[in-house]
Amino acid sequence: MEAIRISDFDNKQVSEAEIIQRIISGEKILYEILLRRNNQKLYRVIRGYISHIPEIEDLMQNTYLKAYEKLDQFRYKSSFSTWLIRIGINEALGKLREKGKMHPLNPKSSNLEGNSILEMPDSNQPTPESKMIRSETKNLLERAIDALPRKYRVIYILREIEELSIDEISCSLDISAENVRVRLHRAKSSLKESLYDQSITQDIFEFGATRCDRLTEAVMRAI
Repeated sequence: MEAIRISDFDNKQVSEAEIIQRIISGEKILYEILLRRNNQKLYRVIRGYISHIPEIEDLMQNTYLKAYEKLDQFRYKSSFSTWLIRIGINEALGKLREKGKMHPLNPKSSNLEGNSILEMPDSNQPTPESKMIRSETKNLLERAIDALPRKYRVIYILREIEELSIDEISCSLDISAENVRVRLHRAKSSLKESLYDQSITQDIFEFGATRCDRLTEAVMRAI
């Protein structure tokens, strides 16, 4: 079997299934590829439940270690990232239970009108002023998302920032697709009340390169 270079994860030339099979067969160094492909997504998912950065990174590490230990139980019925998200969510919920911050989540309304997303005008040549405004907008939006109830915040991050499908979110959270749509609508409505035409950008809740490298190295040392 041809050797896989770690750098191949940059353009995703190597299939997820092949990577997983080779890790299970003993090439644990390839687990780094899965980490780097999923660090940003996993960070944002757990960030939907926990806001304290050191705790998030601890939960990410625990999630990756548990996924590695159970990798031979992965059945390819969904993507690895969806399976990983479910483990991460369980870790986050466990942390919240420890803190006594878990509450039942039972939405009843199904009003789905007004699903438009927040937008920001394009700027082809950003000026220092526009960069500052963008940074301030990002900070404002992050605070607004943090203020959402957890059941809405998580779904908003998964759908509008990570761009998971409704079905993927439904599978990850083990709730119905209709429930996902209801919570997403409520999240958007709540944000629009305070932000109107502010922006959602791909660098919201960003898990930067330095932190990505540090976490990846820590997990690889531990496995």
